[in-house]
Amino acid sequence: MVKNAEKESYRHRARMTPRKPASALAERWTMIDGVDVFYRESANPPDARVMTHLHGFGLSGRYLLPTAELLADEFHTYVPDLPGFGRSGKAGAALDIPDLAHAAVRFLDERGVEKTSVVGNSMGCPVIVELAHRYPERIERAVLVSPAGGIQNQPLRRAIGQLAKDGGREPRKMITVATPDYLRFGVPSTFKMFNALTQYPSLQRLLELKVPTLVVMGTKDPLMPGPERVKQVFAQDQNHVLLVVLDGAAHAINFSHPRELAHVIRRFMDDKPITDLPGSAGARVFESFRGAYHPVAVDS
Repeated sequence: MVKNAEKESYRHRARMTPRKPASALAERWTMIDGVDVFYRESANPPDARVMTHLHGFGLSGRYLLPTAELLADEFHTYVPDLPGFGRSGKAGAALDIPDLAHAAVRFLDERGVEKTSVVGNSMGCPVIVELAHRYPERIERAVLVSPAGGIQNQPLRRAIGQLAKDGGREPRKMITVATPDYLRFGVPSTFKMFNALTQYPSLQRLLELKVPTLVVMGTKDPLMPGPERVKQVFAQDQNHVLLVVLDGAAHAINFSHPRELAHVIRRFMDDKPITDLPGSAGARVFESFRGAYHPVAVDS
């Protein structure tokens, strides 16, 4: 049985490994709870603060690479495909948000990472807040880019319409990156994961976070309420949230506006004031809300 499992793992990895890497980051495999998990990792700097990037619904980590690569010289970077997504193998049963958070912490265990900051997009954001809820000692800081999964995205037909509208607002290249991932993920998994995502108490968990938390949203994101409404929700209670808005960005900010997002993340990680990216002709960046418990910005 062991030899058969090893052969199947070898065949899966060979089948899911293209000839040409999609990134300068090293492409690697590991095994988590009997499932082959594909991930990318920066070679340097090995002793820097760790940063892990988590992808969205139906996707792999590939579309996160534009931002991850810009930060890889400053942070020891990991970009895994969670079980059931991208090149990684599927678990025996469909995974929900707590299951994916468990898989993420098992990935960190396998890599010997005791603590990490985590950058997520869309579905990756609920996974992060669940990770921080269950394993708070493992999270240094949280970056939630275009959080998804609340009442704004229900029912499924509404979410499909929002995704279709967003598709017209993203760079054309995003289609070529996302389409193979969606096809591989499949229709049955889509229905199961959508139900798990929309039933998860994302907002409650987010407001309960005890670590500095950066929320980034775009003004043209059809999957989220408008920036003013989001600001009103955060302002109802004291919290650790810093809300930053990218004027003109849609949902997949990690792919469409990597330079602006990487700039904001750097400023956030060092508790510096949020400013526009110098020399950028892209989206304007501005701070919309800073919670009472979020660190005070210090300009230096």
